[in-house]
Amino acid sequence: MITEKINYGGWPNSYRLANNSSELILTTDVGPRIIRFGFVGGENVFAEFPSMLGKTGGSDWRIYGGHRLWHAPEIAPRSYQPDNEPVTLEQHDGFVRVIQPVEARTGIQKEMDVRLATDRPAAQITHRLRNCGLWPVDLAPWALSVMAPGGTCVFPIPPRGSHSENLLPTNVLTLWAYTDLSDPRWTLGRQYVLLRQDPQAATPQKIGAAVPDGWAGYVRGGVFFLKQFEHRAGAPYPDFGCSFETFTNADMLEVESLGPLARLEAGAAVEHVEHWFLFRDVPTPQTDADVEQHLMLCVRASGKSR
Repeated sequence: MITEKINYGGWPNSYRLANNSSELILTTDVGPRIIRFGFVGGENVFAEFPSMLGKTGGSDWRIYGGHRLWHAPEIAPRSYQPDNEPVTLEQHDGFVRVIQPVEARTGIQKEMDVRLATDRPAAQITHRLRNCGLWPVDLAPWALSVMAPGGTCVFPIPPRGSHSENLLPTNVLTLWAYTDLSDPRWTLGRQYVLLRQDPQAATPQKIGAAVPDGWAGYVRGGVFFLKQFEHRAGAPYPDFGCSFETFTNADMLEVESLGPLARLEAGAAVEHVEHWFLFRDVPTPQTDADVEQHLMLCVRASGKSR
């Protein structure tokens, strides 16, 4: 793994981690944030917002792009604390750690441990929330990847059954007040849910679910970004039990995993781990059959399967 300091997008104190096939770039002028992940010489799988690149300081929250860490459930202003100030970067054996100053209004400190594989396009991101306040806080770690426009998000729902054998409900799909299932960006299959990002569609869409299989992904331009995460059966997840959520508008699409809700005592921390993988030459799926034929080969190759 190569670690070098670079200027990226006008942020002079960015750091590049790379192996023979992939690279990852962290900002330290703002953050904690991973602004780029992709194949060496290839496109960024994450969205970037040119009008915000290189900006620092100020009290307004900026999306910037890339991958960020929040705490759920979502509420303003708590969830929208700006990450416009410099963060500390620590070099450790095999990984780097970026640490945000304590959020003044919440008492929460955000950290990310970033480990890039040495031999394949894969990374492990450990997200950490620390309660630096004086009182317990109820929250859940929430990892949000802001994907470049024009792709398709895919996530699995639990295995289907039969009416005769399954008289009770088995899972929930969480809808927001603005969710419109008649929107053509949705494909609700028997085993998978697909959401397409469309720069021409102005209205936002969002859905959440418990995803016991512990994976979701995004396909764009032949590149499949696979995200894996732990789903703890029976744990109290936010938003009616969501361990995964996806949101889109005209600018981007978010692939989001969540940890369980926790009462975080003063001085305590909670962690949430994601594993990322990149695959080439993967067709954009339109149906469940496409997911089974193309994406599930990648999911199994990563070591994750039902």
